[in-house]
Amino acid sequence: MKVKNIFKIGVVVAAVALPLTSCNDFLTIYPTDKTIGEDFWKTKEDVKQMVAGAYSKMAEGNIQEKAIMWGSYRSDEMEVYTSLNSKAIDNIDAANIMPSNGYCDWSAFWDVINRCNIVLNHLDDVTAADPQFYQGDREEAEAQMRALRSLCYFYLVRAFRDVPYTTHSYEKDTEVEPVPQHNPDSVLQCCIADLEYAQTKVLNSGAYPDLRSNYAFFTKNSVWALMADIYLWRASMKHNTDPSGANDDYLKCIEYCDKVIAAMDAKYRKDMAEMSSLIRIDEKDIYHLIDGSIAHQSIFGAQRNSRESILEWQFQNLSGYGNTTLATWYMRRASNKAEPNVYASMECFFQTGNSSTKSVYLNQHDYRFWNNVFDVNNSLEKQLGIRKMVATSDWYSNTLRRTTNGQKKSEASTSSYDTYGMDWIVYRLTDIMLMKAEALVWADGGARGTAQYNEAYQLVKEVNDRSWVPLRTRARNSVETDADKTLLDSLTWSSTFATQAGMEQLVLAERLRELCFEGKRWFDLMRYAYRHMTGVDITKRMVEYDDPENNPALYEDMKTLMVRKLASGGESVKAKMKAEAHLYWPIPLSDTKVNSLLIQNPVWKEDKSMEKN
Repeated sequence: MKVKNIFKIGVVVAAVALPLTSCNDFLTIYPTDKTIGEDFWKTKEDVKQMVAGAYSKMAEGNIQEKAIMWGSYRSDEMEVYTSLNSKAIDNIDAANIMPSNGYCDWSAFWDVINRCNIVLNHLDDVTAADPQFYQGDREEAEAQMRALRSLCYFYLVRAFRDVPYTTHSYEKDTEVEPVPQHNPDSVLQCCIADLEYAQTKVLNSGAYPDLRSNYAFFTKNSVWALMADIYLWRASMKHNTDPSGANDDYLKCIEYCDKVIAAMDAKYRKDMAEMSSLIRIDEKDIYHLIDGSIAHQSIFGAQRNSRESILEWQFQNLSGYGNTTLATWYMRRASNKAEPNVYASMECFFQTGNSSTKSVYLNQHDYRFWNNVFDVNNSLEKQLGIRKMVATSDWYSNTLRRTTNGQKKSEASTSSYDTYGMDWIVYRLTDIMLMKAEALVWADGGARGTAQYNEAYQLVKEVNDRSWVPLRTRARNSVETDADKTLLDSLTWSSTFATQAGMEQLVLAERLRELCFEGKRWFDLMRYAYRHMTGVDITKRMVEYDDPENNPALYEDMKTLMVRKLASGGESVKAKMKAEAHLYWPIPLSDTKVNSLLIQNPVWKEDKSMEKN
């Protein structure tokens, strides 16, 4: 099959110059029927532009904001800046989320979905008009749009549960028609079908001639990563209602995680062999994780797109263009000392401790304890700044930790606010390793017993060990005791890990240590809750439940984790969070007014009390 790579782009996706570039919605800047009928869909370049345009929308502020709010903020890992005047966030903290709350806005994801549908529904036009638009070009474009659409639907399912599903493209204002919500099982099955097609047509990671395109567009690795994520999510929702179906999904999650790991292993070995025949690679090592002393800088520093990365939304580090939304949420501005919107949870990240405490990190020999959060151990600080994706260097290795406190956020070396260009990482290797570990805990009901749990444990330990400060480094730190300097391992096998309950807690804790502030934690807690809830039916919409305001009842242990960041009011929040529906956001009020088929989340109603705790 003759293929012309229509996605060969030598610049970052978000910076592609489109004739339709605007901060407004696509349908409002150009009469779409005129664009489609006369100006567009004549050549493969038109397809290329529109595919890149759909991807560029994923790098806009509205989606970046929702990745933080939907995936992280409601969890225990972050808290609002105490002086931020935001009634919307105060009400989220108090479990009074109203349909008029702006953080319920889902329009950015529907915009991308519609852009994908527009491309898909016009591929025939370009095929007929341009003989240079080969079958391989068409298939790759179709695969890209079906994969990107699936990711957007997956975000919506995790945020709202019951969502409309359409493959129709809306290109004229007169075409817009109400679309009903579907249950999550049917939406996720459509996503899986799209991804099964996409995995056969997208390129292998590394096939693009420029580095960034290999992380900016869907490749086989990122399609498999998304498939593993969807299967793990669906398995957790089915866990108690459909154990057989859940087990099938756990096994599929493991299968696709293995595909990613094997592909990344093969690419690393190939790259090293091409670099030099003298390089020796450990035959037993299939992960090739970056050394912990430079991992933070390599993965989250200025260079971006590390060898552990799988999919990143790309942001151009040029004047006037960058990831200013992430900067607003995480970064202290040096120019005017303006504080970020959110901080790391003081309860969880201030200091290290054992598993019986709220502390995320077990001891101070974990690079991540120092690299992910500012001012740890500093009793003078009232809030802890998020360091991950803000500071550009590995702090521990630079200072050899000759002080007992973490780096001050006021002294950090960061990008300037206006040109802050940190990418948003959607998937990376350690995320995949820990997904596999989570699925292994439950696959086949734990039939292999200790051997199965040990397999999951080894994955967790591989991730944890990477961040373990070597003895030779600690020996140079004058502030540590002799016992500290000789402590050899932070994670050792114990009888606790020979059980499903023990391994579940270990995986959940390691995912927080490794993936904090990356838009994962709330979704992790939701999966955790689902595995301990009865009465969940993924084939039903919430409105079809009996008494959906109270059933299925939420898992108490998950709620305890969720509210541990709160200095006060936690018990009140737990009391309000009664049912499955409380895990999700309300449908935006503005959409329920124009789409008569939308049914509001039964626990969030505009006339409920909006009093803060």
